[in-house]
Amino acid sequence: MSGNRDTGGLIIDPFGATLVEDYDRLFTEFGIQPLKPLLSQIPNPCAAMRRGVIFGHRDFERIIDAMKSGKEFAVMSGIKPTGEFHLGTLMTAREIIYFQQEGATAFYCIADIEAYEDNGIPFEESEKIAVNNVADILALGFDPKRGYIYRQSREERVKDLAILFSRGVTLATMKAIYGERHMGLYLSALIQAGDILMPQLKDFGGPKPTVVPVGIDQDPHIRFTRDLANRFQSKFKFIPPSSTYHKLIKALDGSYKMSKRNPMSYFTLDEDPDTIAKKILYAFTGGRPTAEEQRRLGGNPDICPIFDLYLFHFSRDDKEVIDLYNDCKCGNILCGEDKMRLVKIVVEFVKDHQRKKAQFIDKAREILGVK
Repeated sequence: MSGNRDTGGLIIDPFGATLVEDYDRLFTEFGIQPLKPLLSQIPNPCAAMRRGVIFGHRDFERIIDAMKSGKEFAVMSGIKPTGEFHLGTLMTAREIIYFQQEGATAFYCIADIEAYEDNGIPFEESEKIAVNNVADILALGFDPKRGYIYRQSREERVKDLAILFSRGVTLATMKAIYGERHMGLYLSALIQAGDILMPQLKDFGGPKPTVVPVGIDQDPHIRFTRDLANRFQSKFKFIPPSSTYHKLIKALDGSYKMSKRNPMSYFTLDEDPDTIAKKILYAFTGGRPTAEEQRRLGGNPDICPIFDLYLFHFSRDDKEVIDLYNDCKCGNILCGEDKMRLVKIVVEFVKDHQRKKAQFIDKAREILGVK
C-alpha cells in the first residue's frame, strides 16, 4: 500500500482514485501549508484563491516575492491528453493563465508519455487529442508568445533530465511514494519531474522560482520533484518548485470525483450545449425533497455540485457566490430555479468557448508540429 493512502477518507494517488473528505488533514499529514494566511500578501489574487478553492501551497512565498518585485518566475503545469477539456482541466488551465498574466513565463506540457503509461493511449491517438487540448487553452487566453507548449515525447530536455534523475532514485523510494506500480509509471514520474524542473535550465534563463498549480491528487509528484531538486542542486542550482493546490470539484451526480464511467457525472467543453443543459438539470443537489421543505428548512450547498459550479467556474462576483450560499441555506432559492439560471450561464460560456476554440485549431497544430 502506498504511503499516500489511508483508510480514513483520505487517499492521494496521482495514478488512481483520490478521495479527500477533510482538506484540513492535508496540512497536518502531508505538510501542505494553508493559503489563506498569505492571501493579503498576494498582489492580485484570483477568484479561486479568494474563495478558498485554491486552499494550500508549498513555498508560495517565493512566488509572491517574485510577483511583487517583478523578478523572473515561471508557472508550469499541463494536461494528460486522454480526452476533451472538462471542469478539472479547466481549473488548472485558468490558474496557468492567471500566473502568466501576473508576469510568469508559462510552460504547458502535453503529458503524452503519462497518457501512454497510465492509460494505454497510443501516441498517434494522443496527438489528435492534444491538438484540441491546446486549442482549448489558447481560447481561454494562454499567450503562446509568453509561454512554451510542448509534448513530453518530443522534448529531449525533459527526457534527459529523467535519465539523470533515475540514478538518484531507488525502487524502494518509488514504492514508498507511489506504491507497487509497473515500471512505466515510475518512468512517467521521472519524466514529470523533468517537466517541472525544465523551466530552470539554462535554455530558459536558468534557476528561477517556479509554481506548479495542481489538484491535490498530484502532490506526490510535487514532493518527489522537490526532493530531486535538492539532490541535484549542486549540478543545476535548482530552486525547489513551489505549488498551489485546488480542491476537486464535485461530480454532477454528487460523488467526490467525476468519472468517464458515468457520463452524467461531468461534461466537457466540446459537448453539445443542449446535452450539457440536460446534465445540469438532472444533477444532484443539496436541496430538500419538496419545495415546501426547502423553503422551511433550507438546503445544503456544501454537498451541492450546482453550487460548486458557481464557486469554481461560473460566477465572477464573490458577493454573488456568498449570497447564493446564504440563500440556499435559508431556503430563499429553490434548486430548480437555481439550475435554470446556471444552465443559461454555462451554455453561453460553452458556445462562446467553442467559437473561439475553432479559430485556434490551426495555431494548435502549428505549435505541436502536427500536419
